[in-house]
Amino acid sequence: MKLVVIGGDAAGMSAASQARKRLGPDDLSIVVFERGHYTSYSACGIPYWIGGAVEEKQKLIARTPEEHRKNAIEVRLRHEVVGIDLDRREVVAHDLAGGGEVREPFDHLVYATGASPFAPEWARVRDAGVFGVQTLDDGEAIHSWLDRSPTPRRAVVIGGGYIGVEMAEAMVLRGLEVTLLEKSPQPMGKTVDPEMGALVQKAMRSLGIEVRTDAHVEGLETADGRVRGVVTPDGTLPADIVVLGLGVRPNSALALESSLPVGPTGGVITDLRMRVEGVEGVWAAGDCVESRHLLTGRPVHVPLGTHANKQGRVAGINIGGGYATFPGLIGTAVTKVCDLEVARTGLTSKEARAAGFAFVTASVDSTSRAGYYPGAEMMTIKLIAEKRTGVLLGAQIVGRAEAAKRIDALAVATWNRMTVEEMTSLDLSYAPPFAPVWDPVLIAARKATEAVHASL
Repeated sequence: MKLVVIGGDAAGMSAASQARKRLGPDDLSIVVFERGHYTSYSACGIPYWIGGAVEEKQKLIARTPEEHRKNAIEVRLRHEVVGIDLDRREVVAHDLAGGGEVREPFDHLVYATGASPFAPEWARVRDAGVFGVQTLDDGEAIHSWLDRSPTPRRAVVIGGGYIGVEMAEAMVLRGLEVTLLEKSPQPMGKTVDPEMGALVQKAMRSLGIEVRTDAHVEGLETADGRVRGVVTPDGTLPADIVVLGLGVRPNSALALESSLPVGPTGGVITDLRMRVEGVEGVWAAGDCVESRHLLTGRPVHVPLGTHANKQGRVAGINIGGGYATFPGLIGTAVTKVCDLEVARTGLTSKEARAAGFAFVTASVDSTSRAGYYPGAEMMTIKLIAEKRTGVLLGAQIVGRAEAAKRIDALAVATWNRMTVEEMTSLDLSYAPPFAPVWDPVLIAARKATEAVHASL
């Protein structure tokens, strides 16, 4: 049998590696097409490499093409698949380096094309200094631009989601003057509730980042082949580099052209085993698919490496003759802006309301460690619980000094549909260097329980 994989990063290479573990080269040949220069890398680590926390690009690469080839996985870099012929069971790829066209037959196909950055018409300029942040090639281009002479002094980051706030931090650490433009009332508006986003905004401004909310971009000003400014209704902001963090969409254009099913989120539709619905021998995984939210039952597109690796693993196990499923997700995520940590799981208030839940909320301010222990820092935890039942629907954390990883305990509670009252008795660890005797999670659960009882 032959397995062809479109996309050589997290989902695609996880699928290829898992299939190889179960079937040797005599039983399954594997060909991977990757349009970039790298395989199996951490796109999430790009801002930290640009900002200097990660010293070498190579540290972001989990497994090189050469390592995959030693595992009998044929990797073809700089090959972009441009067609899928389901009747003839073959893909058509362009050799971006050498030119020409390649046709490769398949018995199994893994569609792992990832996501595409959203770029409005005004952002599609040929002038240098305007960057998206999606692939390691993108990160390499930004790093090279910042290292050139004359050194850029002013950066404008457009978009206040994960990549926007992380790249704003990276630019600050590189010594640039940074302005972040966000069209919503506060940064991270799709990630956390407004009052939590306001804490993020306050912290960013304290770092010297100029944050402009309710901001709209009309275009870019360029001259001599370089970006010079970002045009807004309030005037033009000078810029030596512009970073786009406007979000991403599933890269499903090729799927649509090939008559593969695509859902309302724009992602490819699969079953629990990551098989593309209605198409024998075709699988999909990663940022190009839509998943099921376990709390609402609705399709969602959540482009995170955690899900991509799991989905690719599931596809590979099944291709190799095993059995595995990807049941869905609850939207757990974490990020930071310098020393400020931001985390969420489950539903925000807006998402819970849109799904039809009636709910209560509770917020608490507490310390990361015992108040008397050196290094104790404040954090805010917000819980969202369903009325009457008290089932935890979501949680958010904004704080410093190891605050954000507490979201994992809340994610487990959300995943298992615990009530906030049940959570008040959780046997969480305690020692002064790690937590107060009443962990902030327990305090928040207790306050949320009171809110549930008051709503009855």
